[in-house]
Amino acid sequence: MYIIVGLGNPGREYEGTRHNVGFLVLDKLAAKENISILEKKHRAVIGKGMAAGQKCVLAKPQTYMNLSGECVRQLIDFYKVDETAELIVISDDVSLEVGQIRIRKKGSAGGHNGLKNIIAHLGHDSFIRVKMGVGEKPAGWDLVDYVLGRFSPKDREAMDQAAGRAADAIRTIIAEGPDAAMNQFNTVKKPAKDPKKPKELKKQGEPEQEARKPEESASPGELAAGAKCRDMGA
Repeated sequence: MYIIVGLGNPGREYEGTRHNVGFLVLDKLAAKENISILEKKHRAVIGKGMAAGQKCVLAKPQTYMNLSGECVRQLIDFYKVDETAELIVISDDVSLEVGQIRIRKKGSAGGHNGLKNIIAHLGHDSFIRVKMGVGEKPAGWDLVDYVLGRFSPKDREAMDQAAGRAADAIRTIIAEGPDAAMNQFNTVKKPAKDPKKPKELKKQGEPEQEARKPEESASPGELAAGAKCRDMGA
């Protein structure tokens, strides 16, 4: 059995915020696997079903982000799973570009309070996490204001598509293991070149930057050879 936890804050005022992308990914996964997340239990709203052929529990903690570990601890204790292999936590990450996915099998909280609280309640950091890039906060912004803010229409579209990919990544983790999922989904795609900005062309008649002027850098022998070629019509 797998416990899949999407981190976020409960309440309508937090719907669609950067900090709630864990809920978004969980909704995508639930839709793909036809699981309803409605039952209130273990300080979360949960749904039970099958994902990639395995029993799973999908959970949205209702403790608010900073106390997410309380919910995760209850889930682990009740379902008796191996948290190092059968717990998957989905969180936002401001160090990744919008829509970028990064899967890790262990590691520090990286400044994320939800992950920090989970690590504190488990007593270790060896659990699978799916990090969702929400973009770096602009200079001068408060971090809390940024993660509790909402995406621009363009970024919202990118995040919606990324959430679908993340749901597929979770299914791959379950079916093939985290290493296979990391190899498939951790790849950073380079942005396409803007066709409106072609490589700057050199001005007509302008010599190449590294082309030398014969009269300045060629030896006397080279000059003589060049003159001979011109005389022969080469």
